[in-house]
Amino acid sequence: MRPIDGLTVLTAAEMRTAEQASGVDEAALMDRAGAAIAEVVRRIGGGQEVLVLCGPGNNGGDGYVAASALRQAGIPVRVAALSDPRTDLARRARAGWAGPVEPIAEASAAPVLLDALFGTGLSRGLDEPVVESLHALSIRAVLTIAVDLPSGVATDSGALLSAYPGAALTLALGAPKPAHLLLPAAPLCGTVRVLDIGIAARSQASVLPVASLRSPAVDAHKFSRGMVAVVAGRMPGASALAASAAARVAGYVLLIGSATDRLPHAIVRRRWAEDALFDPRIGAVVIGPGLGPDEEARAKLNAALASDHALVIDGDALRLLDPARLRSRASPAILTPHEGEFAHLFPDVKGSKIDRARTAAGESGATVVLKGPDTIIAAPTGEVRLAARHVPWLATAGSGDVLAGLTGALLAGPDTTALAAASSAVWLHTEAARIAGPALIADDLTLALPAAIAQAGA
Repeated sequence: MRPIDGLTVLTAAEMRTAEQASGVDEAALMDRAGAAIAEVVRRIGGGQEVLVLCGPGNNGGDGYVAASALRQAGIPVRVAALSDPRTDLARRARAGWAGPVEPIAEASAAPVLLDALFGTGLSRGLDEPVVESLHALSIRAVLTIAVDLPSGVATDSGALLSAYPGAALTLALGAPKPAHLLLPAAPLCGTVRVLDIGIAARSQASVLPVASLRSPAVDAHKFSRGMVAVVAGRMPGASALAASAAARVAGYVLLIGSATDRLPHAIVRRRWAEDALFDPRIGAVVIGPGLGPDEEARAKLNAALASDHALVIDGDALRLLDPARLRSRASPAILTPHEGEFAHLFPDVKGSKIDRARTAAGESGATVVLKGPDTIIAAPTGEVRLAARHVPWLATAGSGDVLAGLTGALLAGPDTTALAAASSAVWLHTEAARIAGPALIADDLTLALPAAIAQAGA
C-alpha cells in the first residue's frame, strides 16, 4: 500500500492496456488484487466484522476474492451482492467464496464496509435503491473502504454519476486514476493508497510529486540564484504579494512600477519605463497580479511579450492576452488561470479538466496551471501533473498572486524547466497553506514558505 505522490495516473483505457501488456493472466491479477485488499482490511479493520458489497463485474470479483481471503485469515466476513456475476472472472471469484451471498437490499450493516460494487470504467449511475442501500450501510459502518474507486464515480472525469456517502480509504488497483484527484469525486475517496498488482503503469499523467529544491551552491550569489522582475499595476498589493513570495526563493527580486511601501526592504523597487525589462540578468518576469484592464496594462504586457525573458502570466494579464502570441516566443511561458480566466483564454476548449489543460498547453505552447482545489499542470509536450492535496483555506484573495510570484522565482532559477517550476510552486503553495493553518490570509503564505521549503525534497 503506497501513497500516490509522484505516481503515474491511468485512465480507464490506459488501465486496460496496462493489464493486457502485463503478461499476467487476468485471473491471477484478480487474485493478487483481492489478496492485497484483504490484507489491508485485516490490518486496519481491527478484527471487526466486514461486509463486502460485490457488483456484477470484475470489481465485484475482487470483492469475492478479498472476502475469501479474509475468511481464511479468521476475520468475520459477509458478502452482499447486487446481482449474479456477469463476467467469467467474476463468476470464477464467486465460485471461490464458500459462504452465503445476501441481496444488498436485505443486508445488515457491519463495522467495516468494503465497497466493491463498481470500479474503473463505470459509464452510468447506480439505480436509486442501490444508492439508498449503500448510504444506509455506510452510515452504520465505522470504516468504509472503496475498491479502486467509490461506486458511482466516472473514472476519467471525476464526475459523480450517483450520490455517494464517501469512503475513508480508497484502494487504487495498480495506479491512481483521474477521479482520485479531480472534483467532485476526489473528496469522496478519502485517503487514496495504491496496491501493487504487478502491472507497469505508463502514461503522460502523474500525481504531483513532492517539490524538489536544491540548496544554493557554495559559490552561489544573488544573480546565480535567479533574478525575478514583477510588474506592478493598478492594485499594488497584489504585485507586492507576488514579489514577497518570489523573494523567498529567488536571489534578487525587482518590483517595477509599485507605489506601495509595504514590502520587505530586500525587494528592489523601480518605476515603470519602456526599457524596464531590458536587464539581461532577469531570469523571469511575473506579470498580471493587480495589473488592471486598461491600456497602460496592455502596454506593459506587450513589453513583457516582446522581451526574451521567461514569463509567468497571471490575473489581469490573462484577460488581455492572445495565447497565439506565445507560440512564436523562444523563451518559456507559464499561464496560471483559474476556471473563469481559462474560459476567457480558451473558449472553445472542452472536455475533462485534464483534457482542457492539456489542449490549452498544446495550442498555446505554454505550460498551463489550471488552478482550483484540483489544480492541473499541463506542458506543451502533453505531460500532465495532478495536485493531490487540497487546502480549502487557499480560497482567499491574493493566494494566486503568491503562487505567481513563487512560480516566477522557481522559473528564474538555474536548470529549471517550466513544468518543474510550476509543479514545485504548486506543491510549495499548498504546503505553505497547510503550515499556515485555518483562517489564513495570503500574507500568511509568504511567511510560511520557509517552513514549506524545508519540507521539500532535495
